[in-house]
Amino acid sequence: MNTRILPLLIIAIILSSCNSNTSKTNVETKNLNHNETKTDTLTKHLKPYNPELPTIGLLMFNGVLQSEVIATSDVFSKPSETHQQLFNVVTIAETETPITTEEGIRMLPDYTFTTCPKLSALFVPSAYDMFAQVHNDELVSFIKRKNMETDYTVSNCAGAQLIGKSGIADGHKIVTWIGGGEQLQKDYPNLKVQNDSLIAFVEDGKFSSSNGNLASYISALNLLEKMTSFEHREFVESYLYLDRLQNWKR
Repeated sequence: MNTRILPLLIIAIILSSCNSNTSKTNVETKNLNHNETKTDTLTKHLKPYNPELPTIGLLMFNGVLQSEVIATSDVFSKPSETHQQLFNVVTIAETETPITTEEGIRMLPDYTFTTCPKLSALFVPSAYDMFAQVHNDELVSFIKRKNMETDYTVSNCAGAQLIGKSGIADGHKIVTWIGGGEQLQKDYPNLKVQNDSLIAFVEDGKFSSSNGNLASYISALNLLEKMTSFEHREFVESYLYLDRLQNWKR
């Protein structure tokens, strides 16, 4: 081989190797940047269960009106003004299977009837058709059992039928969905059913109830104030822009 060509070949090999390494570095950098953009942000929003905090239980079942679950979680999941977590907010269903709301959203429960932790408050929501729920012995038994440990038990809308079926609020005032009070009183004569056409929310001892849907915010905010303070309730209301809703006009 021509001795003058040999040094040129060596230089070419070295340059080729450098370019290959540079290309590999560029690919690795691009992959790193790509992975960074796909980082899961869920962990930034998870609120770990803290056994030192009061636990708010949100009952769920297929066909549940999602506003009655979301309203309570909206209210109790908000932090204090100093960004401190004040409550555990957990969802509960009979099994671990995702439930489907009336509106078609699938929701995964945190706990089942057998794994549910001790609750400070239980919120019982409704569905448009409560026949299956009222005739579900496991569901009714769970409400009875949890009511023995809760400081507060709340029903929204036709959730009052489950309260009536369980018998836990016999002799107490209760209100249900607008137009449902007459039948509720017939089905459960031991309840003191209030006039749902005039009353959106009622409280009697540890029990409270509302007409449901967006009125579920009333029952949640009322209990929030009892468990924290008037000042924190006002803070949460401002956090949720409820004044904008109250002042909204067509």
